[in-house]
Amino acid sequence: MSHHSMIPRPAKADYVSGYKEVLALLERLHRLLLDVLKDEFERTGTLEVNPVQALLLFNVGDHEVTAGELKSRGYYQGSNVSYNLKKLVDCGYMHHQRCEIDRRAVRVRLTAKGQEVRCRVEDLLVAQAGTLEGRGIIDRSALEDVNVLFRRLERFWSEQIRYIY
Repeated sequence: MSHHSMIPRPAKADYVSGYKEVLALLERLHRLLLDVLKDEFERTGTLEVNPVQALLLFNVGDHEVTAGELKSRGYYQGSNVSYNLKKLVDCGYMHHQRCEIDRRAVRVRLTAKGQEVRCRVEDLLVAQAGTLEGRGIIDRSALEDVNVLFRRLERFWSEQIRYIY
């Protein structure tokens, strides 16, 4: 095997533009999800929690995690994990305590108030899934295809990161 076969060929222009469209859509979808959460919380008068924090509460769920685990498990998108965790603790949505073993690490879990927010997000997503399925907007097979695609992208990007470091 010659060393030339190791050099990746540049992708065709139509593939590149398709890939860029996927990336732009991913970003837009995430922002739209935050907007949907914002509307829901404004509609119901819950203004203490912003959409990013609501999503963080939802993703923590019944787990007890450290800030580092939130990042590494991909539970949390965006910067300022520490700021949002502190705010959620200060407002009574999360309980925190120092780890017995590693005193620098702080473990967090939802309080009853945090669980209420988590349940509201869950209810919203369940209702949306019902609408998507009921109206035939996205069938089960298409949903699975999208999940397969996103898992492949996730694996590819994870490998890229490992390769860099």
